[in-house]
Amino acid sequence: MSDVPETSATTGTTAPPRTGAVVSVLALGGIVVSLMQTLVIPIVGQLPQYLNASASDAAWSVTATLLAAAVATPVTGRLGDMYGKRRMLLLSMAMLVVGSVVAGFSDSLTPMIVGRALQGLSSGVIPLGISILRDELPAERLGSATAMISASLGVGGALGLPLAALIADNFDWHALFWTSAALGVVALVLILALVPESKVRTGGRFDLVGAAGMAAGLVCLLLAISKGGDWGWTSGTTLGLFAAAVVVLAGWGLFELRTGHPLVDLRTTARPQVLITNLASVAIGFAMFSMSLVIPQVLQLPERTGYGLGQSLLSAGLVMAPSGLVMMALAPVSALVTRARGPKVTLMTGALIVAAGYGLNVALMSEVWHFVLASCVIGAGIGFCYGAMPTLIMGAVPASETGAANSLNTLMRSIGTSVASAVAGVVLAQMTTRFGPYALPSEDAFRTVLALGAGAALLGFVVAAFIPKQGCAAEAESLVAEGAGRTAEPAKA
Repeated sequence: MSDVPETSATTGTTAPPRTGAVVSVLALGGIVVSLMQTLVIPIVGQLPQYLNASASDAAWSVTATLLAAAVATPVTGRLGDMYGKRRMLLLSMAMLVVGSVVAGFSDSLTPMIVGRALQGLSSGVIPLGISILRDELPAERLGSATAMISASLGVGGALGLPLAALIADNFDWHALFWTSAALGVVALVLILALVPESKVRTGGRFDLVGAAGMAAGLVCLLLAISKGGDWGWTSGTTLGLFAAAVVVLAGWGLFELRTGHPLVDLRTTARPQVLITNLASVAIGFAMFSMSLVIPQVLQLPERTGYGLGQSLLSAGLVMAPSGLVMMALAPVSALVTRARGPKVTLMTGALIVAAGYGLNVALMSEVWHFVLASCVIGAGIGFCYGAMPTLIMGAVPASETGAANSLNTLMRSIGTSVASAVAGVVLAQMTTRFGPYALPSEDAFRTVLALGAGAALLGFVVAAFIPKQGCAAEAESLVAEGAGRTAEPAKA
């Protein structure tokens, strides 16, 4: 096949230029997709006016992306294992481009929601990219490359806010989506030209019933979490959705255990190394998102509040941007720690760094540089954590299930961020202080959310401590063995 990586006639190893290109392109794809998280933040307040809709209806342009991403991530991972990870990577990026174009043409609510949902369907790019790395890269490059691709999630989110604010301040709001469409096309072309297709396949039939059941359960769960604050946490709609999620997911789990070709192999997922890593991922996802809910708000509140810093949205985004760059810069360091001490130690170290960053921010909130420093420390910790998680997952699952397993881990992080948003919304709505006719979140409310972020990171540390040491050792050996096998017999990958 033309997609087979270039090999040397004398050594049989992957050609270094091609290897570097694959990593760079996959990292770019991850950054482009993660930009979708912050794309509409600068215009959220104006969307009702732009779309001629109520504020609650316009909020679906954000919720639709969340729900589509939750459903698409594990589905594309499984399809990638079955039919080709590069193929699903291209399809996911195409969905981003199509969704951006639809949203770019929209002037009403329905096409905007459709476009944003299509953008959400691209969320499987990062776990698919990590899975491709396992199949294609030599073992000595795998750790640092995995850490870099994982960090692209944070990089895109951090850089997206200032970029989106800059575009929204100087151009028509539709330019946000035309920019994302252009970036998507660039990534699509580069993937098509430079990323090889893996020959690792799992076979079997696609589990349509399992996909439908998981989608229904996740939509009920995340809809209740994301909209519970608006509907009321004790309302019949919210409680009904939570109950439906429990019933549907329980039934889905029973079905998956009995079917011959499950969407998610729950027996593999129940392995201690996979299960505990996924539980830690929920906590780390919560911790990662907490700073995004506090720092921009405090920076933009008026100085007359006594704790706001009166910055513009663009300035607030620029404060957050260095954290993403720190994540990327420390990817090689994360890989070195993993190589020397194992991914479990890397994950626990990252969790402690995140907790320290939040502790720093609780104490320092009066100057812009305080937030730059705290966000960079938190970003460093997140970079360590996100580099270690895929390594732990890949060390406990067969190569033919890498896409599905990494996608499930990404979903766990997303659930953590959704819970963080809901919890922070409750805290900031309940702990308020009045300034004239307005009730604004108090300084203590913001400190409380930061403290919760620190607590979530410490919880992630405690959970990660229970990851079996034997599993971590086996992981390192298995990845080295796979790399040796790919070097000796590339055609049998």
